Amino acid sequence: MIDVLLAVAGLLFIAVLTTGTGLAVAAEFSLTSLERSTVDSHVRTVGDKRARAVQRAHRTLSFQLSGAQVAITLTTLITGYVAEPLIGDLIQPVMTVLGMPLGVAEGISLALAILLATALSMVFGEMVPKNLAIARPLPTARAVSGYHSRFSQVFKWLIDAMNNSANWVVRRLGIEPQEELRSARSPDELGSIVRSSAAHGTLDESTARLMDRSLRFGDRTAEELMTPRVKVASLQVGETVVDLLDLARRTGFSRFPVHGGDLDDVQGVVHVKQAFGIPAERRETARVETLTRPVPTVPATLDGDALLNRLRGSGLQLAVVVDEYGGTAGIVSLEDVVEEIIGDVRDEHDRLEIAAVRRLGDDSWLISGLLRPDELAEATGFAMPEGDYETVAGLLLWRLGRIPTVGDQLDTGGWRLTVMRMDKHRIAELRLNKQPAHADATEANR
Repeated sequence: MIDVLLAVAGLLFIAVLTTGTGLAVAAEFSLTSLERSTVDSHVRTVGDKRARAVQRAHRTLSFQLSGAQVAITLTTLITGYVAEPLIGDLIQPVMTVLGMPLGVAEGISLALAILLATALSMVFGEMVPKNLAIARPLPTARAVSGYHSRFSQVFKWLIDAMNNSANWVVRRLGIEPQEELRSARSPDELGSIVRSSAAHGTLDESTARLMDRSLRFGDRTAEELMTPRVKVASLQVGETVVDLLDLARRTGFSRFPVHGGDLDDVQGVVHVKQAFGIPAERRETARVETLTRPVPTVPATLDGDALLNRLRGSGLQLAVVVDEYGGTAGIVSLEDVVEEIIGDVRDEHDRLEIAAVRRLGDDSWLISGLLRPDELAEATGFAMPEGDYETVAGLLLWRLGRIPTVGDQLDTGGWRLTVMRMDKHRIAELRLNKQPAHADATEANR
């Protein structure tokens, strides 16, 4: 009878030790799965004792994880020490009854005991609590953080000794140990999270696109956002208010640079609304340079965030983009910046323009030569090869080594680009076709 009671007590003790291992594993994985913002928000929302316990544990994460490692090691060692002989003693009589020699029965019983003890410890002490903590980190942390914090305080002397030793080694490697997990994310990491959320349906496509564009905006430069010089509508010193109104009527634009002969000599900017301050009878003689207002200049390499701040501080919300040689590369407006984030913006005064990308078929598009690599990839899936160019038109010029003509083609990476329309020496439109998988050669021909 005493032997039976001892066996039952031993099995209960093993169950308690396995539970202790499971609690430590659950604390470890739940605390590392939680973001600080989630923990702090939970405290503000709920504010109960358990929420504050989770917050304290999360802010001393290195100490708590060390405590979990100590708890797992101690409970696992004791479980092995107790479980193997106990389970072996329970199995051995069965082996003997089956007619096995005593020596063989002892060996098989020990092997089965080790196997069972290890399996039980791994499944119920590690895998089950781990999966539970990963699936529901906050409820799991609420359930175990109080117990685990008390355990860590009891063994603080041992945990501190081991933690300090580990930190000493880490510092010798030139790395400063951290008490909390890094909660901040880089724009690339956030963009990856946004795209993954959209792919899994947890974020709608339009919201995901807006967030992704916003995150990538800071990497854009003024040169990428500007209207290039060849497309800038401008006025020359000496032209009249009538010319201003006529240009606004023809282009649909409202702001125009005023230059002294070419765009490298920009004198200022004039807005069409200024024309209405001039009496009708004086508009044929009033010169536009009398209406110009100063315009800021920005380097082509200025990043998107700084450019946005500069434009917001400009009265006309316009800036001239200057290249590395001091010449005018183009102009950039606040509307250009906003469209980079939220897409095309039009009002009743904008003329209807041909879309930059028009789908012609399943694997065919008509595209503007001014598209950047990221814009083209987002619209069609075509990843332009690396090279010294900024637009898809630049890709053709770089590969052909000459000014192309209508009908010129370029095959690259299973895609074919065909020149469809030229604007003087500028490639205005191209057709993009996805070629069969085997058409992978890169060549230029006429």
